[in-house]
Amino acid sequence: MTGPTTSRGRLVLALALTVAVALFLAFVPLHRHWFDLNVYYDAVGHWLRDGRIYDFTIPGADGADYGFTYPPFAALCMLPMALFTWPAAITLSMVLNVAASAILLTWLIGPIVRRHGWNKWFAFVVAACLFVLLEPVRDTFSFGQVNLLLLVLVFFDAWLLSTGHGRFAGCGIGLAAAIKLTPAIFIGYLLITRRWRAAATATGTAAAATLLALAVAPGASRVYWTEALWDTDRIGVLSYVSNQSWEGVLARLFDPVPPSGVVWALGVLAVLAVWAHRVRCAVAVGDERAGFALTGVTACLISPITWVHHLVWLIPALAVLVDSGLRPDAPPARRRLLLQVGAVVYVLLCSSVVWLWRFDSTGVDGFLGSNTYVWICLGLLIALPLRGARSATMLGQEPYPARIP
Repeated sequence: MTGPTTSRGRLVLALALTVAVALFLAFVPLHRHWFDLNVYYDAVGHWLRDGRIYDFTIPGADGADYGFTYPPFAALCMLPMALFTWPAAITLSMVLNVAASAILLTWLIGPIVRRHGWNKWFAFVVAACLFVLLEPVRDTFSFGQVNLLLLVLVFFDAWLLSTGHGRFAGCGIGLAAAIKLTPAIFIGYLLITRRWRAAATATGTAAAATLLALAVAPGASRVYWTEALWDTDRIGVLSYVSNQSWEGVLARLFDPVPPSGVVWALGVLAVLAVWAHRVRCAVAVGDERAGFALTGVTACLISPITWVHHLVWLIPALAVLVDSGLRPDAPPARRRLLLQVGAVVYVLLCSSVVWLWRFDSTGVDGFLGSNTYVWICLGLLIALPLRGARSATMLGQEPYPARIP
């Protein structure tokens, strides 16, 4: 990392960068006014008062009504919010997301910083400033979303697997899958990589959490698994530009006609086939950090709804891309290309570019521009570089074994 060589120079630059980012966050992006947190908070209160949670809705900016869409176990986890005032709930959400961000940055950039001998605190400040400028991160904070917390749960298991403590892995993925169904794809990753014990632990943890919710809240569990889960209208408008999934592409392409379920399913199968192949390639060279990153990218593509704030699942892949461009043993031309691609992806993920087509996504420019983040996902899925067994890892200092036992 090039930059100031003196402590004073690093301090001045860190302060200037922090102030500039703070001013940008305060005045430039649209704030979401903790809309999702408000849904959680009011839905839990409605549940306690009336005994029902999945019939509660509030209107959104796109004209749709939004309600509590997570499984009952998530509602149990959020139940303590009822003890807080609304300002205290906002504070709690911010504190948890800040803590999750700090943990993720430590896991993602810590080994890179050590490998290159950079100044730790300065590198962390720069990385943190770059991190919060990402639109998915900004939206996660201002919506009061939970995806950064789920990302920590999932990558805790990745950290366990990468540091030789795999016998304890699986609980994080299982809890994340019980809170929100999308992370269940990481159980598929464990199966593909033949982490049978971790896969069983994850499945058992998810099942135990779901059964706990069933025992505590049988009515809510019955409504969710028999009605709410299958009611896609309660999730949101599929064609809304914030939906950056394969389903969102089809919905905008054929709007106002509902997208074909067969075409969507074929696309999902194709994405899963590419994902399985790339994950096996990652396992073959011992690059588990890329395998987890590819799984996060795939989750964004195959989910029927992938709002922009869900794209925090791309952050590990972005870290892999940049880290690969910093490899000293790679040809200089390849390093430059990877860093340039990483910079372009980063800028696009900060730009909020898809919102330019919020009201009209027709035409070639609309098709390409309104789905920008989907194209980024596809590019990362197909071309994310893999590192060999001799390379240092993203989540630990020791190299991965050539084969996963």
